Amino acid sequence: MLRRFTLTSFALLLLVGMPLQAADWTGWITDEHCAAKGASEGHKGCALKCADGGAALVFYNPADEKVYKLSDQAAAKANVGHKVKVVGTLEGETITVESISEVKAE
Repeated sequence: MLRRFTLTSFALLLLVGMPLQAADWTGWITDEHCAAKGASEGHKGCALKCADGGAALVFYNPADEKVYKLSDQAAAKANVGHKVKVVGTLEGETITVESISEVKAE
């Protein structure tokens, strides 16, 4: 019984203490009001206007069709209207951004 408790406690400590691993996603920067509807180059002007009006910029991931909050609004604003690669860690519905870079057309 004590051995099982010790092993379980050790496993939980490992899981809690593990650092989050960086991941990357490809999609679009848009504003929180339009979200998936604004996932295009043509939406840049509208997204910037909304951002200037106080709306948050978000990341739309077409692979899972979800919208994620972004920790770095300045990097997001610099990449509105472009297909981008976001590198960072996901916690809940927020990506803690390490970098955002434009994905060049093939």
